[in-house]
Amino acid sequence: MILRAALSIAAIAAPAAASAQAYVCRVPDSVPSPRPDLPTLQQPKRVLPIGGYTLAITWAPQYCRDSGDRDSSAFQCASGNRFGFTLHGLWPDGEGKDWPQYCTSSPILNAVEIRRNLCATPSAQLLQHEYAKHGTCMGVSPREYFGRATALYGKLRYPDMMALSRRPGLTAGQLATAIARANRGMTANMMRITATRQGWLDEVWVCLNTRFAYAACPAHQGGLKPSQRVKIWRGGRQR
Repeated sequence: MILRAALSIAAIAAPAAASAQAYVCRVPDSVPSPRPDLPTLQQPKRVLPIGGYTLAITWAPQYCRDSGDRDSSAFQCASGNRFGFTLHGLWPDGEGKDWPQYCTSSPILNAVEIRRNLCATPSAQLLQHEYAKHGTCMGVSPREYFGRATALYGKLRYPDMMALSRRPGLTAGQLATAIARANRGMTANMMRITATRQGWLDEVWVCLNTRFAYAACPAHQGGLKPSQRVKIWRGGRQR
């Protein structure tokens, strides 16, 4: 039996703010078993106090455009599924520029946990990575970590991304303002917009305080300047 997590495409296409981002997502009975994700010399274990959080969401059309035919992206990009924004992860931030990561050893995620979260984060290996690198620093189980992350992700609302993609001269500030207007309690300075080197929308990072409420992003956090141009890939033979 194939589990379905499908949402109405018509609802997504409507001009009103939308919450659905897995336009079509079908999880098969058999899901990949991820490999361990461990600290390295370049990404070492770092135990630090938590000063806030970042909820990172990825613009899937651009990810699939960039990922090509990689096996790791097949579920998201080449299996008939269709996504808008996907959940990259929930990242604990430090009290300064550094952040905690790989705080303790992590188990290999079981198939139940992967299946439960695959339509939000459509990669078993990315799920393993996010818990190993970030979830272990929150002192919670995989189920608690992903439960918190998917609840925050599921609460987000989005403007009409197709209309925004056709707006001449769209800036990161204008995109952030449009997203903020769709979410009560959010303002444009509570997120960062990231883009590829060619200026295409890559991710949106939503800043949160230690109570997981929207908060102004720290000055040192990356992202485009509000005045910088950003393009949104819709898919297909876009012009």
